[in-house]
Amino acid sequence: MTHINNLKSTYYTLKTALLTIAFSFVSVFSFANHPTHSTTIDSTLVVAEKSHNSEAKTNNPHDENHGEEKFDINKTIMEHVADAHDWHLWGHTSIHLPVILYTDKGLDIFSSGKFNHGHDVYVGKYNYKNEHEKIHAVDESGNVLENVKVLDFSITKNVATLLISVFGLILIFLTVANGYAKRGIGAPKGIQSWLEPIILFVRDDIAAPNLGKHTSKYMPYLLTVFFFIWFNNMLGLIPFFPGGANVTGNIAVTMILSVITFVLTNINAKKAYWKHIFLPHVPLWLYPLMIPVEIIGIFTKPFALMIRLFANITAGHILVLSLVCLAILFKSFAVGFATTPLIVFISAIELLVAFLQAFIFTILSALFIGMAVNIESEEAHH
Repeated sequence: MTHINNLKSTYYTLKTALLTIAFSFVSVFSFANHPTHSTTIDSTLVVAEKSHNSEAKTNNPHDENHGEEKFDINKTIMEHVADAHDWHLWGHTSIHLPVILYTDKGLDIFSSGKFNHGHDVYVGKYNYKNEHEKIHAVDESGNVLENVKVLDFSITKNVATLLISVFGLILIFLTVANGYAKRGIGAPKGIQSWLEPIILFVRDDIAAPNLGKHTSKYMPYLLTVFFFIWFNNMLGLIPFFPGGANVTGNIAVTMILSVITFVLTNINAKKAYWKHIFLPHVPLWLYPLMIPVEIIGIFTKPFALMIRLFANITAGHILVLSLVCLAILFKSFAVGFATTPLIVFISAIELLVAFLQAFIFTILSALFIGMAVNIESEEAHH
């Protein structure tokens, strides 16, 4: 029996490893095939440039590569990790997302396809141009109208992914809730059997040790933030629709999550928490030093949450993309062959990081809230 169990364990380990490697290879080739503006050259210009180079070659042989545009690795990577008004699918095919702009003339709503990937100007209440995913009002000559403020409420790729993740999580947990409503508390089935251990892990290993008797009050938030971050981290690793968006690598998203933790911490904080900040248990002459430090500490905690999640997710994407771009930069199959195992390894590590960053954000949120609601008063100590 033990031998059979060992065989099953080996089988599932190998199956997981093969799926991870397959997923990583799909990521590599999808990123490598993504078109960039820096490498797109009009065919007519190429022919003309070749003709010009052939004529000038005898006079100046050093200029034979003059017409070749250098591959811009920084631009390529930034295009992948940044937000966009179009959702790239394959080749030159994209999903054109809604552009919603508000100016002093009112609301303008149109498709991002009107910009033709930033090459065209759309004529609405103003003339609009998309320059590096920043929409400006321009005059007839294409000059930016500095006195016109354009508020962009567009459904960008990150916003669309957020909506997908929200509806996806709602669907998943409604399914789990309906399962418990029908079968009651018992042996879980289907998706319940996968989610229940994770929910118990969040409750018993993250919330309870930090929140104590307040665990049930904050479990809805902690479960939501944990699965939200994890779900979006995993979507970001999928290089094709509906994945590929760098949601948790967007500092605006991590900032809002951190602000929610900040608000929950300080709204529910006990008197002893504020007493520890404004009347710390130190000699009176240290108050001018300690009170500002404690006040700064209130804001550095959510700031650390925001930066940690943003930096780790973005760094992972940039590392993988940098390795992918090396073969293109050096124009060498040998370099691509040499870097592929490393890319696969880093992509596999990213699967772990996706879970780990959700865990770290959730446990630190529980810790900060617990420090505010579980702190005992000085009188209780005595």
